[in-house]
Amino acid sequence: MAVVIGAGVGLGAVAFRWLIKAFTEVFCGRADCSTGGRLPNPHVPGLGYWYLLLVPVLGGCVYGPLIHRFAREARGHGVPEVMYAVAERDGRIAPRVSAVKSLASALCIGTGGSVGREGPIVQIGAALGSALGQLLRVAHHRLPILVACGAAGGIAATFNAPVAGVFFALEVILRSFTAEAFGVVVLSAVTASIIGRAAFGTAPFLTLPVFEIRHGGEYLLFVLLGALAGLVGVLFTRLLYLIEDLCDWAWRWPEWLRPAVGGLLLGVVLLALPQMYGVGYPVLEHTVHGGYTLWFLLVLIGGKTIATSLTIGIGGSGGVFAPSLFIGAATGAAFGTLAHDLAPGSVAPVGAYALVGMGAVFAGAARAPITAVVILFELTGEYTIILPLMSAVVIATLISRLLSHDTVYTLKLTRRGIDLAASHETRRLRAIPATQATHPAPPAIPASTSLTHAAEALARSPHAALPLADEQDRYQGIVTAHAVATALDSTVSASGAAPDPTAVPATVGDLSVRPPHISATTSLAAALHALTSTDSHCLPVLDASGDKVIGWITHQSILAAVYPQSRPSTVTPASRPSGDDPHPLLTIT
Repeated sequence: MAVVIGAGVGLGAVAFRWLIKAFTEVFCGRADCSTGGRLPNPHVPGLGYWYLLLVPVLGGCVYGPLIHRFAREARGHGVPEVMYAVAERDGRIAPRVSAVKSLASALCIGTGGSVGREGPIVQIGAALGSALGQLLRVAHHRLPILVACGAAGGIAATFNAPVAGVFFALEVILRSFTAEAFGVVVLSAVTASIIGRAAFGTAPFLTLPVFEIRHGGEYLLFVLLGALAGLVGVLFTRLLYLIEDLCDWAWRWPEWLRPAVGGLLLGVVLLALPQMYGVGYPVLEHTVHGGYTLWFLLVLIGGKTIATSLTIGIGGSGGVFAPSLFIGAATGAAFGTLAHDLAPGSVAPVGAYALVGMGAVFAGAARAPITAVVILFELTGEYTIILPLMSAVVIATLISRLLSHDTVYTLKLTRRGIDLAASHETRRLRAIPATQATHPAPPAIPASTSLTHAAEALARSPHAALPLADEQDRYQGIVTAHAVATALDSTVSASGAAPDPTAVPATVGDLSVRPPHISATTSLAAALHALTSTDSHCLPVLDASGDKVIGWITHQSILAAVYPQSRPSTVTPASRPSGDDPHPLLTIT
């Protein structure tokens, strides 16, 4: 199955890149519009360079309704949706996502969307892997591995980077490393990479000049670059979601129309900075070769951040991996240019800093250091830069972790209330309300009841605790069998002397405790935590006011709610065999 998925994703990557090229040539008139400046479209020369304002609108008119009608999961940058499917849906992804994501992303990029193609191909490959697994009825705990196979194959075929595809799938999608997953993911990545190399060739993704590190002290500069890149990666993540929030706040009309109307804003950005058109790999390569001045590199950093964020915010479809590499290259080149101005002739070429910046900013944004190091090596084929790259990537990852809990991929899920750091069972419990595990509450006993009568009530009850109520029938806490037994036992001294009246609680209300509050809106995870943090094996579920008991929750009821097929049999006082004492400590003589 891994080989089949790899072959399918490899062919899909070839078709996807062809679609991007075809749509770019149709709407732009050239193979790539990010170079050459404001040139007119040869198909409509009368518009001059003003076509840059209209092209994003035309694209939005097509892919906006397409996404809204057929697969709303295809909106955005793709990877978070795959992570969500693995974490919350056992890897189940609708098969139609592949087709819709291919067309929508190719249209978005081909009509000026400043996003990458890796997010779409990851989602396309993951959907293919999931579809095959569902078709063959693969066990739910193995389906995420097939999803990871599709993601790895997509990266491998698109970037000619099979090793990076494997680590991306394990580090970002599965978020775990196992021998079983590694083996099948490698098979898929190798298969997809063979097909990709047959179609695109074996040359490295970027052509680079020869680099060298002039002296050992220069590693301190790469460490500083790593710290700066970590900060830039976090800022890119924050601005991406800030602009998306602003777009959500401002939009009040049908969602299918949003990409077309928002395309006007994107068109303004393209008019001002045509280098932001599409993925922009030629601009990235020119940056690595040191072809821009310091001030224009700063413009590229800000322009790419705004253009990518705006493309995602208006409802576009595309990845953020390539934009993070673009921003990283510009950041590294700016840093290297400044270093050359301060110490000319004693530092490595600007391109070396641009390369390191690419990996470090991606590591700061995605917090995937292994993938960042491996993919930069595979994209460039340049080994001499590996040591400073590793140093900068580690520092960028640490800075990112200090500044932000989430990454560019996980923040979208955190905003939905999904905590990927928690285990699958914990997330499952958080999604179930406590009312699903609630049983009818036992009758409350008055707080003024004597210990002896309370002991009799507890002995007749199947529970180890009972709720207490005042004269107005308001909840006053609970009393446990252990507390009553201990109080009764303390009334008799070890020598058998008469009870000490000062040591005996007057009523059962004196023994009441207020366990953690559980209401109808409390999750099973919170209810289970409350049970494990108290001495009681059962707790009341209260209404919104907290004055009335509306249910009763136990460890057994939670298990029955989570695993209905293993629901335990319930023992009630009526069905209990005669002579079976539920609370031996409370035997009344």
